[in-house]
Amino acid sequence: MADNDWKKRLGVVYSTDPDFSYEEEKEQEPETLAPSAQRLTVTIDRRNRGGKQVTLVSGFVGTEEDLSELGRKLKVKCGVGGSAKNGEITVQGDFRDKVTALLNEMGYKAKRGN
Repeated sequence: MADNDWKKRLGVVYSTDPDFSYEEEKEQEPETLAPSAQRLTVTIDRRNRGGKQVTLVSGFVGTEEDLSELGRKLKVKCGVGGSAKNGEITVQGDFRDKVTALLNEMGYKAKRGN
């Protein structure tokens, strides 16, 4: 029954071939660049957050696993919560200077935005 999941095949036209087997296209994640090749921007974001401030790190190129690991390190060093998804790391609170300094210590090319 798991092979016949119709929600994954919404864009497929009906086939009368009895030997037809639908195969999903798997998206390839980009390889993680070396820290010295990454150009990260550290900004503050207040939109759609109920007036709360978050520090936003954008520009990361790499796998989701490496992104979440970097996000975890930053959150632990700042002692706050946050998340890492879609190529961006959010750290709760205004930690632009501290996050920029931490990223530069780790070897990333980070600059402070607004």
